[in-house]
Amino acid sequence: MSWSLILACLWAIASAITAMLPMRRQYLPGVTLLVAAPLLLAFLGYQHGIWLVVLGLVAAASMFRNPLIYFGRRALGLPAPLPKDIQEPEQ
Repeated sequence: MSWSLILACLWAIASAITAMLPMRRQYLPGVTLLVAAPLLLAFLGYQHGIWLVVLGLVAAASMFRNPLIYFGRRALGLPAPLPKDIQEPEQ
């Protein structure tokens, strides 16, 4: 098995573990995994071609759909409410 596939499997396991954390503890590992995804996909594409990149892109988008929707809405200037469990408490 190639290094890119091993790293992709480890990335998927780390993403699943991160998803099990409470929302407040997901930020640092989640952002790290989100930043690492394009680099990993480029490495995967370099070694195995476009079809594994497409498969990896679908997997990454599935795992990070909520942050991607949030940042997409922010980029388009649309309202992007935060989830209820991380909003500031009302006084």
